[in-house]
Amino acid sequence: MGTTQKTGHTSIPLAEQRRRHLPAGAAFGWLSEGWRDLWRNPLPSLLYGFAVFLLSLAIVWCLFRFQLDYILFPALAGFMVVGPLVAIGLYRKSRDIEEGVHPSLARMVLVKAASGAQVWYTGAILCLLMLVWMRAAVIIYALFMGLRPFPGLDRIVTMLFSTTEGLGMIFVGTVVGGLFAAFSFAISTFAIPMLLAERTDAFTAMGTSISLVFRNLPVMLVWGAIVLALSAIGIVTGLLGLIIIFPLLGHGTWHSYKAIR
Repeated sequence: MGTTQKTGHTSIPLAEQRRRHLPAGAAFGWLSEGWRDLWRNPLPSLLYGFAVFLLSLAIVWCLFRFQLDYILFPALAGFMVVGPLVAIGLYRKSRDIEEGVHPSLARMVLVKAASGAQVWYTGAILCLLMLVWMRAAVIIYALFMGLRPFPGLDRIVTMLFSTTEGLGMIFVGTVVGGLFAAFSFAISTFAIPMLLAERTDAFTAMGTSISLVFRNLPVMLVWGAIVLALSAIGIVTGLLGLIIIFPLLGHGTWHSYKAIR
């Protein structure tokens, strides 16, 4: 039996209330609005993006420093899992712009969420999900390569595409990684903005996020593809692209929340 809400003499299923019937192309409008917010008082957004670039660079350096380069690719992919939490300051700026408040870096860094500590509880869940994904990636490697040591980044591409085991690992890793990515996207893309703007708990926010994504699947598939494509560009540019791309996606995500919530 679905949850309903009474309006006059009618009852509207909660699932139908969350269906916005937005065209798939609306996702590009969110990106355009994110671009607008990025360049309205751009310095705080660019500094935020630069901090994300430095953090990402530090993580990559640590992986090589401690000979953990074999989890580099899973770690880069896993960054997208916790990205919505890291972007909370960008949501704050977009909200300030909407409310006519002058945005500042201090307000973006010292965020006070309406839900209080629930937003950090959700963040802990996302970090745990990222760790599970990274462990799953190591297990997939072991299943196909056995005890063979990691060949290094300079030879991994040849091994992946010139051996049966490598091709099998690519296929299975893509499927499993896609499932992790889809789940993390569904639970977080609206949950973090919702926890910033509304007084609710972590599980309600994540459940609502899943419902909103599922009920508006066409436009959310396009938005997810945009996030994936731009994130990939940010990575292949040696992470430098994140200085602009991360704020752009953060501001755009806020507008996706406002349009669908």
